[in-house]
Amino acid sequence: MTILSRFASRAAVMLCLAVATPFSAQADEAIGKFDDPSRIVAIGGSITEIVFALGEGDRLIARDTTSVFPPEAMALPDVGYMRQLSPEGVLSVSPGGILALEGSGPKETIDVLKKASVPYIEVAERFDHQGILAKIRAVGTALGVEQKADVLAKEIDAKLRAAEERTKDVKEHKRVLFILSMQGGKVMASGADTAANGIIALAGAVNAIEGYSGYKQLTEEAIVEARPDVILMMSRAGEHTANDDEILNNPAIASTPAGKAGKIMRMDGAYMLGFGPRTADAVRDVAVALYGDQIAD
Repeated sequence: MTILSRFASRAAVMLCLAVATPFSAQADEAIGKFDDPSRIVAIGGSITEIVFALGEGDRLIARDTTSVFPPEAMALPDVGYMRQLSPEGVLSVSPGGILALEGSGPKETIDVLKKASVPYIEVAERFDHQGILAKIRAVGTALGVEQKADVLAKEIDAKLRAAEERTKDVKEHKRVLFILSMQGGKVMASGADTAANGIIALAGAVNAIEGYSGYKQLTEEAIVEARPDVILMMSRAGEHTANDDEILNNPAIASTPAGKAGKIMRMDGAYMLGFGPRTADAVRDVAVALYGDQIAD
């Protein structure tokens, strides 16, 4: 059995739920710029990671629950989970600006925040190579550090290209089923337009599930027809987390190539699904776990 384990946390569960909604086609929108980029609240784990990667972490006065990296971010006040924000929670820290990842919510809260006297900038989300670079540059523009963002984007671009290059000669691409949760024997799995789908593609594999966007419960027939070679999951504790035995004892999964071979991979959700500065490393780790000696050094 192949298992990748990293530190698990409740925040990782929330991050996966945060990226469970399909991205919209807004990634090319013009990004705003703060007149005074100090006292910023960062909403979205990848936003916070990018701010710190740019060397601008001292501008942040608070973050959301999904912002768990780097460790310094954990010292900042937590204004709540990015999809369940309250205006009072965000505004209680007296921010000079709010830098939020697309998909933050609920809509009612975002509408209130956008009408407040505090500047609000939304950064578009897209789960692919270019989307990461666009996000880095958008954050840099918002903070007025475009040159630093360009340097970081070029560095990440090179790392992503190198990670993707490693699987170019793979003869048979693995079919991967990403399971978000399993409750009462019902499997919740990733379709298209999700962070899970994105990381699978970047690692040179194929999402075993086709035909829908986002996350949905699968029928037994759909699992059997998907024919996954590998089951991919987050390594974390959570109410609806199934252990390996529970996954492999599911009759539908047990009948698949992944079930018969006991192939389950687990990785920290924030690391694997964040689509930020660390994604190239995550792509490499997933690819190595999938293909081992088949891929180039």
